[in-house]
Amino acid sequence: MNEAEYNQLVDELMFSIEESIDDSGADIDYENSAGMLTITCENNGSQIILSRQPATGEIWLAAKSGGFHFKLEQGEWRNTVNNELLGTMLSEACAAQSGETVSFNF
Repeated sequence: MNEAEYNQLVDELMFSIEESIDDSGADIDYENSAGMLTITCENNGSQIILSRQPATGEIWLAAKSGGFHFKLEQGEWRNTVNNELLGTMLSEACAAQSGETVSFNF
């Protein structure tokens, strides 16, 4: 995958995450800027940050639970250490930091 294809896939992923947050009705805000999606839990101000890493073809997730790297494998973004899906880990991070349920289906 070249960088343009990677960026297109990540743009679509970020949009899907934004839509999932909007559809959930959770009190969670987000801002997409300069290749980073910052998710802010309104009840306590904590943040979850997703950033694109085109040089490695990865997406990095930073949350209170730690920092994680995800690589696209067979159409799914998977943790490079434990193979867990990005959607699952992002949903768990939102629940842990905001107390709200958000389901991510991508």
